Amino acid sequence: MSPAKNKSLPSEKNTGSTIPRHVAVIMDGNGRWAKRRGQSRVMGHKKGAEAVRRIIRNCGDQGVEYLTLFAFSSENWKRPNREVKLLMELFISVLEKDIDVLVENGVRLSIIGDLERFGKRIGRLIKKAEMRTATNNRMHLMIAANYGGRWDITQACQRLAEKSRSGELNPDEINEELISRHLVTDEIPDPDLFIRTGGEKRISNFLIWQLAYAELYFTDVLWPDFSKENLIDALQWFASRERRFGKTSEQISKAGHA
Repeated sequence: MSPAKNKSLPSEKNTGSTIPRHVAVIMDGNGRWAKRRGQSRVMGHKKGAEAVRRIIRNCGDQGVEYLTLFAFSSENWKRPNREVKLLMELFISVLEKDIDVLVENGVRLSIIGDLERFGKRIGRLIKKAEMRTATNNRMHLMIAANYGGRWDITQACQRLAEKSRSGELNPDEINEELISRHLVTDEIPDPDLFIRTGGEKRISNFLIWQLAYAELYFTDVLWPDFSKENLIDALQWFASRERRFGKTSEQISKAGHA
């Protein structure tokens, strides 16, 4: 386990920054995009994959250090078998064919979530992709796959309970910082900006602990249509926000002039 660090306000030191250090995205609207065009949901997901490549490139160009994309939730297994199969095929395709591009562009890849359900083949591809990109430092890309925020908190509690049972940890030592260090995003600063496309206005069990102080940006644009201009709109909106982290505007102003 890494040394203790306070992650509860990860970007407070960058309160005046116009670029979020960490952007988290729920990529919603693939199915509706396809339906409006009389196409299958399969085509929507394929177009959505193109938008994924686009936002990775554009976030890197804008100076975003961390990007987390919600690719497949733990609830998505309930979707029709054909759609789940397609999503797995797209996942495999990205792991096999897009890694060279990530390496060339200095992007480090991490897959976060309960990965055991994916099976050995995908597990091997994930490990290989993470190892190939491990030394890249231009941007850190996290793909949340078979991920759920409640699952993340639950597994952290289970790990802490096991340490307590073994005598390694005193229950009185458990605090917010320690819980953060046992989430799958350990050592990753919490998101500054959350974006959800497709018009829905909820976080849908995504990074529910980590989004505590994020700015929440919702847009009606469907994910396959999410462009560089749409991203810049979200970044400009973020830059207009006053991030107080529980403080007053006067305290923030004084700190900025210190």
